[in-house]
Amino acid sequence: MKARICLLGLAMICSACAAPSLRYKTDVSRLIAAGQYAQAEQLVSDKKNKMYQKKDAVLFYLDRAALLHDAQKPAESDQLFSTAQAYIDELYAKSVSGAVGSLLINDLTTPYYAPNYEKALTYYYRAQNFLQQGDISSAAVEARKAVFFLDHLRADKKSGYNDDPFVQYFASLVFESAGKRSDARIARVNALSAYERLGPKLHISAPDFSVPANAGDLCEVLIFHYNGLMPLKRTQTLQVAWSDALALASDPGETTQDVSPEVQNALVAGLMGSAVTLSYPEWVPQPYRVAFSTVQVGRVQYPTQKVADFASSAKLDLEEKMPGILFRTATRAVAKRVASVQARHAAASATDNDAWGDVAGMLVSALGAATEKADTRQWFTLPAEVRMTRLFLPPGTQDIKLLFRDGYGNIIGEHVFEQVRLERGGRVFLHYRTAY
Repeated sequence: MKARICLLGLAMICSACAAPSLRYKTDVSRLIAAGQYAQAEQLVSDKKNKMYQKKDAVLFYLDRAALLHDAQKPAESDQLFSTAQAYIDELYAKSVSGAVGSLLINDLTTPYYAPNYEKALTYYYRAQNFLQQGDISSAAVEARKAVFFLDHLRADKKSGYNDDPFVQYFASLVFESAGKRSDARIARVNALSAYERLGPKLHISAPDFSVPANAGDLCEVLIFHYNGLMPLKRTQTLQVAWSDALALASDPGETTQDVSPEVQNALVAGLMGSAVTLSYPEWVPQPYRVAFSTVQVGRVQYPTQKVADFASSAKLDLEEKMPGILFRTATRAVAKRVASVQARHAAASATDNDAWGDVAGMLVSALGAATEKADTRQWFTLPAEVRMTRLFLPPGTQDIKLLFRDGYGNIIGEHVFEQVRLERGGRVFLHYRTAY
């Protein structure tokens, strides 16, 4: 009985645990679609204490940092990415107390542990921010951190998302710009390998690595078009048969905690009924009109190529984690049903009145249902994809136009990089975001 009371107390304490709401994320997305990145960042900042708990600090800083990057404020963006990376490093060793809370209450009781694809992108964004400020050495430091992280990821995971082709490729470009040819070559090889292996799953292909023979007399221009809106997570529920709940709660997948004998016994005996309701996150697409883009210089147009698909990376990450998510929600559902029955029996016995027992059981059941929420946290201010093109242009000053096209090829918008300075043998990095 004491254990059930502790569970009830924990539930009451943690009942306020929540993720940023779907409505809030949609409101921010509308500002992003309108190109109002600074206003979107301000909205995120204003909602710090309402939509982000203390344990969600990583997420709060990531959401803001990406928007400041899109707003062409690299210094402010980098400060936030630096803070986010510090929190990620601090959370590297998983908290045992947080894991216990996730098994008893819901997955939202734990801090936000950024998935691997998000960690890799922090290095990319910081490197881009440094490039925007003309600090190639600091950009190379972030590229080095990125490949180091991805090297360890490949060593730890033999399948699934265990590398990032786009981040590897970008790191190779940064290394080249910093004069680190050997590092660039290694990163390029890793990028090609990752594109070959993960490209079909992520719906991307390797960019063109060819260089014209007279490249030394030209300036290389790399244009990154961030496009679209990330799909949003929402809670979905599912009823499963008792035998299926047993299978799920017996196969923790990514989770290593043991299930209590009491819960296992309840599962085997089928004490609580014939079905269990589970909650889990699912993706909701956010539509956007821009399907692809082209770059125009003078009268010549060049197509962009999709080299990264963050939306697909997020879906792959959730797919890999789903067995563990279902294990935890199945275990919680059974534990809460056990608590409800024990509360009913204890109250009926203490009062010698079955009616009070029924009331106690219903209260515990209601509280258990209220605290069962799927973890819908995500770095949602990311673009859905990155398109890119490489141009080799003669030295001078040039206006470079980025044209945005719908699925029929119609031009529905444009952005002009004005008076871009092109130096002989140099390299220029440009980026722009669309989300409409």
